[in-house]
Amino acid sequence: METDPTARRPVWPGTLKRCVVEAVPPALRTGRWLLSITVPVSFAVLLLKTTGALSLLAKLFAPIFALLGLPGESAIVFATACLLNIYSCIAVIETLGMTGRAVTILALMCLISHNLPVESTVQKKTGSSLLLMLAVRLTASFAGGFALHLLLPPDSVPSAALAAGKVLATPGFFAELQAWAVSMAYLCVKIMVLVLLLMILQRILEAFGITGRISRWLKYPLTLLGVPPRAAFLWVVANTLGLAYGAGVILDHVSRGQLTRAEADLLNHHIAISHSLLEDTLLFVAIGVSVWWITIPRLILAGIAVWLKRLADGLPRRRSLVS
Repeated sequence: METDPTARRPVWPGTLKRCVVEAVPPALRTGRWLLSITVPVSFAVLLLKTTGALSLLAKLFAPIFALLGLPGESAIVFATACLLNIYSCIAVIETLGMTGRAVTILALMCLISHNLPVESTVQKKTGSSLLLMLAVRLTASFAGGFALHLLLPPDSVPSAALAAGKVLATPGFFAELQAWAVSMAYLCVKIMVLVLLLMILQRILEAFGITGRISRWLKYPLTLLGVPPRAAFLWVVANTLGLAYGAGVILDHVSRGQLTRAEADLLNHHIAISHSLLEDTLLFVAIGVSVWWITIPRLILAGIAVWLKRLADGLPRRRSLVS
């Protein structure tokens, strides 16, 4: 019989306190690092906007992005996401003053193709081709963007016209600078708060074993999407920590043989398109984007990519049997 009185004490308060204490230092470091990228990038876009350079770039890329129902300066947002991260791309969106369906389409495209240099390198280390991962993500981005262009209802006032008006009509550098500073101060606070809350949530899920239970619950649904059953936990990691933050866990599983290279490759085809369903999705929801339009299409595109990969892997074997 249990006689230790300490065993009857509730673990919730102490565990929650430990989760918060452990989350604060890395959250502050991560937040500062994100802001060190986000603020300069946003200010650079402000300079492009006030000097008229952004208008020239918008005209250059307008024919390509017009196919997706987007203004030309959308290329700046997409390029920022591809090279950096979602935080920086949202800063550019807010600097440009884009709204409505254009932001929804861009959100889906950027959620699929962001931080490509880092994340594609991680996927290469776990057994996938870097060039193939880049091709998969970029193809899925434009396919998803075009699908949303066909499905989303038009804005009451075309967002392309709104964005173009904001780019061309500049009230003066100092007025623009003042508006940018106010907007950026708000965004900085939002970034720090979201990063802190997400890291606390991550540690709570781990401390109470919820992450493990989630991976068991998702085993069969993920199988329908083509993800190997043994990769269920890593799918959870990729969608709570992201590819960059969760890279260590994924690499460790592969190096210790808990996942074969072939299974890791199938997982990579899925999480290349659909990852960070928690953090990155909430960032766009915070600026008014519908969670359904940027979540369900990613899952569908990811499932298609995995099953196409499975089909492609099966073709050589079938040909060898026939010959």
